[in-house]
Amino acid sequence: MLYGENGNSTINIQTTLAEQNSFSIDDNEVIELAKQALIIEEHYKCPMDIEWAKDADENRLYIVQARPETVQSQLKQSSTIEKYSIEVQEDVKLLTSGRAVGEKIGAGRVNIINNTSEFSKFRNGDILVADTTNPDWEPIMKKASAVVTNRGSRTCHAAIVAREIGVPAVVGCSNATDVLQNDVSVTVSCAQGNEGFVYEGILDYQKQMIDLSELKPTKTKLFMNVGNPAEAFRFAKMPNDGVGLARMEFIMTHSINAHPMALVDMKKGKKVKDSDSIASFILPYTDTKEFFWQN
Repeated sequence: MLYGENGNSTINIQTTLAEQNSFSIDDNEVIELAKQALIIEEHYKCPMDIEWAKDADENRLYIVQARPETVQSQLKQSSTIEKYSIEVQEDVKLLTSGRAVGEKIGAGRVNIINNTSEFSKFRNGDILVADTTNPDWEPIMKKASAVVTNRGSRTCHAAIVAREIGVPAVVGCSNATDVLQNDVSVTVSCAQGNEGFVYEGILDYQKQMIDLSELKPTKTKLFMNVGNPAEAFRFAKMPNDGVGLARMEFIMTHSINAHPMALVDMKKGKKVKDSDSIASFILPYTDTKEFFWQN
């Protein structure tokens, strides 16, 4: 987004591939944002949802919005845990997959929406399928049993809103609007780990409500074993006395997404299986050693 000619308007332009494969801010700016976030949370005395922007002309960071965080803080206060589970038979057809947002399961009829002019055809309980979403889409997202998008990551608009309203979402599928068809029944599962799945048909799944207020404290303290940092919020909701063991090798592997020796061999110029895939996901790093140390 750039300033227009008169400076009173803005224009959007396409980013180059080189820009897409580079960081938006550097390490010092990350630290500066973290400091500002701590100052803001200290002032308001609660977890905050903070938005920021960088002005390219001045090369300065600005805090543009701060409001109380409304997702994880509410979940932490809740005395119940919803636990979803599903057993998928071998003959069930997997239609597409992507990044799972949340841990729930939703089922319903596919409703592909291309733009805001089609909102009137969206029904309560439909599965919202779209290329991507923006703030204008929030009203129909609240009516959906689940959300599926072609584009996006765990920090995209669809993911953020899905967490806020408690709707399961599978984002970044790349082909959702191509392989899914209107009015076809599907099941969207975010209960099987970091990857979310869209299955053909309405499948049986289980929903369990666990009332933590009914649990009696144990004589022996219970400490958690943590191997996946992405599970930290879910673990924090469970009764526990802290972290007893952090499996560093699992945390490291989860973060770098490649075997360390594959990165070593690539650094030495050796032939490595899936080297093209590794080179793609380590971008904007081109040096595998630097990628390993930074992540």
